[in-house]
Amino acid sequence: MNSISQSFKSKNIYSYTLDELMGLLEPSFRAKQIYHWLYHQYETDFGNMKNLPKNLREALANTFEITHLEIIKCQQSQDGSKKYLFKTRDQHTFEAVLLKMRDKKIRQDGSIQEGEKWTICLSSQIGCRVGCLFCYTGKGGFIRHLESGEIVEQVVQIKRDNYISPHKRMNIVYMGMGEPLDNLDNVSMAIRILSELEGLSISTRRQTISTSGIAPKIEELGRMNLGVQLAISLHAVDDELRSKLIPMNRAYNIEKVLSQVRAFPVDSRKRVMFEYLMIKGVNDDLKSAKKLLQLLDGIKSKVNLILFNPHEGSEFERPNLDDVRKFADFLIHKGLLCTIRESKGLDISAACGQLREKISKENVSYETF
Repeated sequence: MNSISQSFKSKNIYSYTLDELMGLLEPSFRAKQIYHWLYHQYETDFGNMKNLPKNLREALANTFEITHLEIIKCQQSQDGSKKYLFKTRDQHTFEAVLLKMRDKKIRQDGSIQEGEKWTICLSSQIGCRVGCLFCYTGKGGFIRHLESGEIVEQVVQIKRDNYISPHKRMNIVYMGMGEPLDNLDNVSMAIRILSELEGLSISTRRQTISTSGIAPKIEELGRMNLGVQLAISLHAVDDELRSKLIPMNRAYNIEKVLSQVRAFPVDSRKRVMFEYLMIKGVNDDLKSAKKLLQLLDGIKSKVNLILFNPHEGSEFERPNLDDVRKFADFLIHKGLLCTIRESKGLDISAACGQLREKISKENVSYETF
């Protein structure tokens, strides 16, 4: 006899850890069967879970819902990346991106030498309230947090849509719409659910939280000891410029953020990533590179240089690649690990919020997609 309470009616089943489901079901092994259907078969109908008793399938259907998100638009880039626009049950929209980091390599005999390498960029909020000057997401304002199940479902739907095996290793980055640490409860729950061995089994070491620098939340995340990777959206080497680019810097300046970063528990094999958005004539000079080197002294770090992705209405421009390379070469020569992020999806409105805002402006009925 199952013991599911009607108080859980219409809950998103993707919001539950395996232990939570096991606590609701009797016998508890049914939870593993349900997890298999959800995360290995990508099933969307309880009625199709044939190894479950009929009365349990009916109880599940009356208690939970599987699908809370609808894909209403998908744009595919020439580089293989895909941007998804999701619609929620309360008729709001947000984005997620599937990034193809490496193509499949086939040997001459037809066997697979290397499989594709994928990263999914997840959103954690509908809109954002940080208000970064360079970011398109904030232009639509903040609407609400995404629930943990809505975060998890982004991964499931994208994997299902691209026929990606549930056992395929991939990376998850919380770098989409929203500030993940502003929604830490739901994001941390999603991290746990995505890492469930009976589910998608995406190791926490393969999950990275990118934050614009809510210092107290960095400390809180560290205390959770989830094993996730940390990325800091730095983007400037002095408080005057950073406060202009990221208004939140007035509350949590560079010194406060770096202080929490130094205390953050980092896997000995990993580094804290510092994302540095290169903007032409703003922060792309060697003087800034020298200051960045000083700021990160003593931190086991990696700098990821990102070329600004132009969007309508922005006052900023994409930097010259030669200037970016000089910036990177200086840091590397000084012993700091530095990479230039390859731009993905420039032909599909890949900057966070662009697709959502574009569709909103067009005022097109969702049913037309």
